[in-house]
Amino acid sequence: MNFTVGFKPLLGDAHSMDSLEKQLICPICLEMFSKPVVILPCQHNLCRKCANDVFQASNPLWQSRGSTTVSSGGRFRCPSCRHEVVLDRHGVYGLQRNLLVENIIDIYKQESSRPLHSKAEQHLMCEEHEDEKINIYCLSCEVPTCSLCKVFGAHKDCEVAPLPTIYKRQKSELSDGISMLVAGNDRVQAVITQMEEVCQTIEDNSRRQKQLLNQRFEALCAVLEERKGDLLQALARKQEEKLQRVRGLIRQYGDHLEASSKLVESAIQSMEEPQMALYLQQAKELINKVGTMSKVELAGRPEPGYESMEEFTVSVEHVAEMLRTIDFQPGASGEEEDEEVALDGEEGSAGPEEERLEGPKGLH
Repeated sequence: MNFTVGFKPLLGDAHSMDSLEKQLICPICLEMFSKPVVILPCQHNLCRKCANDVFQASNPLWQSRGSTTVSSGGRFRCPSCRHEVVLDRHGVYGLQRNLLVENIIDIYKQESSRPLHSKAEQHLMCEEHEDEKINIYCLSCEVPTCSLCKVFGAHKDCEVAPLPTIYKRQKSELSDGISMLVAGNDRVQAVITQMEEVCQTIEDNSRRQKQLLNQRFEALCAVLEERKGDLLQALARKQEEKLQRVRGLIRQYGDHLEASSKLVESAIQSMEEPQMALYLQQAKELINKVGTMSKVELAGRPEPGYESMEEFTVSVEHVAEMLRTIDFQPGASGEEEDEEVALDGEEGSAGPEEERLEGPKGLH
């Protein structure tokens, strides 16, 4: 059933407007709020003038806004709920204006100024019977229609009901549906809030575990650095020991070479002596010195491979493979990890990672 619209409905009927007017009454002057309207911290509204009157009555020594004396503010109680309102040095003028209420008052005054007949509920007219109002509802076709359509029109065989009855019923159904939807929305919002809290908890726990993970690996690095230092010191000691021995031999051979070179030089000079008697006086001693020098046995040289430092080779492949197997332990709780960290710091004992790294000490 098609029908034409004879009038666009207004915002509400007279009863709704009366109810709205009651919500726009100031609890001080008992008149409709006058601009500007201020909103108190307790969310109640007052005319600014009324709020100022109450404030002045509660703070008689407070200076007016136009005074040159700067006041430190004051306080008064809301006339609706007795909530204490604390104001700064601006007094009532520091309160926020309620522009929404002011706009509602403007709309209300505009609607109230219209002629009464324009507010009356207008009726939709039947398209097939232009002079008939839509006053019944066809339950079979689920459309509103007029009485003539029921008597001898398209809905004469249909079940019908009064339009106000169906209007109230469907309006009630829609209201119930809205209530259920709003309740469902509240539940969804609660779930969203809960999941947002879960996200925050995940971030907090992840941040904490990252800190613990960094501490664990920093402890591992500290153990590796300490062990590396020990091995480097051992290598340096062995290097110095070998160098001292070889350098001692070098000094010994050098001293022998220097003495032998001097003896050779003396012997050559003696051989150049032209006088046989003088030569023979020195020859015997030189011959003995040369024979003795040639028979001197020097300390043995370093054995083959003495310069090698291969015994200080460290095998770390199995340790590296073990480090690659480090993984998370789902069963370990954060509290136990905290306690382990505390014990490591207080007692200085080696942790599990340190114990595993102690193994290569004897490996060369």
